[in-house]
Amino acid sequence: MDYSSALGPIDPQVMVPDGSGYIPALGYLDKVDEITKKANLSPADVVFLKSLDLAKLALYEQARDLSIDLLKNWLVQYKFKDWNVHRTHGVGSPVTAEEKSQRAEEIAAALSNHKKWFSHGRALNISKLKELRLEIDDYSSDQKLRDAIRGYNDMLSAYTDRMGRQFHLHSCFKEVT
Repeated sequence: MDYSSALGPIDPQVMVPDGSGYIPALGYLDKVDEITKKANLSPADVVFLKSLDLAKLALYEQARDLSIDLLKNWLVQYKFKDWNVHRTHGVGSPVTAEEKSQRAEEIAAALSNHKKWFSHGRALNISKLKELRLEIDDYSSDQKLRDAIRGYNDMLSAYTDRMGRQFHLHSCFKEVT
């Protein structure tokens, strides 16, 4: 990542009932949870709860759970693949598969905290991700790598603009030769 890179929180988008667009599943689930925990429901709350399609509510929960599960698996398989020795607590001791899984769970929980991030459109920059204790490769000072990634990004952006599509670049470059 560099100064202009960002990662977004986990916030699966689901089709609205009339099919006109998408809404954040986590916001919907949070609102349902908030209302169902109330001791006294207002008439508006009752109308809202009566209008719920339980199958869609289950779909929203599945979208949330799948997003979290995919992130946890990706972290363990790719991000943590070379994390073999502890560097903060238990320095020098080997990292177990269970510890990798537990750390992935912590990160997924933090990134799926809708009450903290409020929107899937929230850009989490390097400093925000480091607050979550994520190790980030900052290529800001590597001009050659930055130019390569920017060139690739610009080429893809121009192409997708011409094709009327949107995309987000995920860079996994390690070295440019």
